[in-house]
Amino acid sequence: MSDYRIEEDTLGAVKIPAEALWGAQTERSRNNFSTGAKMPLEIIKALLQIKKAAAIANKEVQAIDAKKADLIVEAIDQLLSLDDADLRKDFPLVVYQTGSGTQTNMNVNEVVAHVAQRINSEIQILPNDDVNHGQSSNDIFPTAMNITAAIAVDKLEVSIQHLIDELKQKQAKYWKTVKIGRTHLQDATPLTFGQEVSGWVSMLEHDLSYLKMLNKTLGELAMGGTAVGTGLNAAPHFADKIAEQMSVVYEHEFTADTNKFFGLAAHSGLNVVHGAIKTLASDLLKIANDVRFLGSGPRSGYGELNIPANEPGSSIMPGKVNPTQAEAITMAAVRVMGNDVTINVAASQGNFEMNVYKPVLIYTFLESADLLTGTMYGFADKMISGLTVNEERMEELVDRSLMTVTALSPHIGYHESAEIAQQALHDGTTLKVAALKSGLVTEEQFDKWVVPIDMTNIEEK
Repeated sequence: MSDYRIEEDTLGAVKIPAEALWGAQTERSRNNFSTGAKMPLEIIKALLQIKKAAAIANKEVQAIDAKKADLIVEAIDQLLSLDDADLRKDFPLVVYQTGSGTQTNMNVNEVVAHVAQRINSEIQILPNDDVNHGQSSNDIFPTAMNITAAIAVDKLEVSIQHLIDELKQKQAKYWKTVKIGRTHLQDATPLTFGQEVSGWVSMLEHDLSYLKMLNKTLGELAMGGTAVGTGLNAAPHFADKIAEQMSVVYEHEFTADTNKFFGLAAHSGLNVVHGAIKTLASDLLKIANDVRFLGSGPRSGYGELNIPANEPGSSIMPGKVNPTQAEAITMAAVRVMGNDVTINVAASQGNFEMNVYKPVLIYTFLESADLLTGTMYGFADKMISGLTVNEERMEELVDRSLMTVTALSPHIGYHESAEIAQQALHDGTTLKVAALKSGLVTEEQFDKWVVPIDMTNIEEK
């Protein structure tokens, strides 16, 4: 038997691997575009779900024969039952192809048609006329983009909450553990570690609220716009039925009641939501850096935090422990920041009725969401969960700090307090020794006024 079969499309004959479920247009794309990552399977699965809903909707309005519609649904259900490795075999196309995603849409159409023929060869199913009925790549691909992006953000929100929950445990545990504050990387007045952590928690809670608020824009589907937004060749209420089905399948609210010209030509929703993801990345970078710097040492750094030992830190230095989870999440964060530039530029490239950067837009968006989702779980479970404080080190740094002099300022004045701090630094003594030497403060007054825990204005939790 030959290893190849011959199929034809509007451009002529194409030689295709004999066992491949794809057709001529997929094979052309496979040969013409071979560089870069494969189209995400999330997109493939979403396209399959949309086409299943489309077949059902077309059957209801008698736009296609009921037997054909049922066979398309059966073929799609068979494909959706496959594990990712088996599904990938018949969806070989890469992200860097046509900017509309047309070739991936046709890949799906051709595979569904071939599977349908294997199930029942007596009913002819055509990729364009039947599987793609009432659809255009120009509306179905951006619909799949928004669906997959919305679901990715749902998962991201869960991981943010998980990290918040872990941090809140540390906040409560160390609410009254006093440490020295730092501003401009210099000593500042005391606070508690619990207070410091509460700031990290609030950052993430704000990020979560931004995403929840903005995620709604991804629920707007371009479906029903077909080629240029006019809805040519789509049955009445076709898009509404698909949006209803997608809401059920993905347990997320979707609507087709949108401006289709906007849906095809612009990807403002992806752009603005990724902006919130970039903001999250910025905050995670700050939090992870704080943790790894405060945990630096154990003897030659800040040494305020004890980080869990998850794996050996060096191939040459025995016993070394590194903040690897912090390193992983900060690398992910800077990748997301770079991805935001890609998305900003790609979203700006809507020429007339269509944006032709769709595949790279959704690939980059999904990568960002996946990177932060995964690294936040790792950071929460393998860094924050096992994090403890070095209370002796914190107390030592508070006692040695000169900025507790701020508590004297209301009693003896700013200028005089500054002179005491500068004298202590010059003499290499403690603040208390310098204060008593100045004659401006008695030991009783110093002990009454300079109480680090009182300086934190701590509230009971």
